[in-house]
Amino acid sequence: MQPRKHLTTIGFDADDTLWQNEQFFRLTEKRFAALLADHGEVEHISARLLEAEKRNLAVYGFGIKGFTLSMIETAIEVTEGHVPAATIAEILAAGRDMLGHPVEALPHARETVERLAGAYHLVLITKGDLFDQERKLAASGLGDLFDAVEIVSDKSAATYARIFSRHGGSPLNSMMVGNSLKSDVVPAIEAGSWGVHVPHELTWVLEHVEPPVEAPRFRQVVDLGELPALIESIDRKG
Repeated sequence: MQPRKHLTTIGFDADDTLWQNEQFFRLTEKRFAALLADHGEVEHISARLLEAEKRNLAVYGFGIKGFTLSMIETAIEVTEGHVPAATIAEILAAGRDMLGHPVEALPHARETVERLAGAYHLVLITKGDLFDQERKLAASGLGDLFDAVEIVSDKSAATYARIFSRHGGSPLNSMMVGNSLKSDVVPAIEAGSWGVHVPHELTWVLEHVEPPVEAPRFRQVVDLGELPALIESIDRKG
């Protein structure tokens, strides 16, 4: 008789957990700053863009389309309304390029998901633009390994409680794995789940918070290759 598992459901973030994402934002931001080089230093342009992104999150949400609109808004602001139409066209082209970038899986992503598939109920939980997230999941070749996909506008404790209750029976028997402490780990722990941080060298500044090191259900791994052993350890302790 197989021992009863403590964990039944594993949630995975997508961007910068399973595949590269932030690097394309960083490269586009440099391209954007170069377009506006006559109107400020790179640091100044980037700071103004970040301010626009913060303002617009509640309106446009997360993702490339909102980022593109924030770039256009910033260009209008820093040029005091005199941004050339050609520059706007360049910004739009940069946004389209981002929407077509290839999907590059992160180390151990495929083998880890394949190893866990079937043994656990796997749920992809990601925020951002619906079409772009669906495109990346299809291009990744990982879609068939997940039992469910949830593309949400934001990630909160209530979000995880709802998703894990729907797909796993209870947040208490669920785990969320991701690169963002703010979006993937802390709210999942607040919902009663395990939260596993997989650090990525590039994480958007708005996703930075202090790690919840005192939380009993907080864990951190170097990369996804360490995840199966961690899950086995949790299940073994029950």
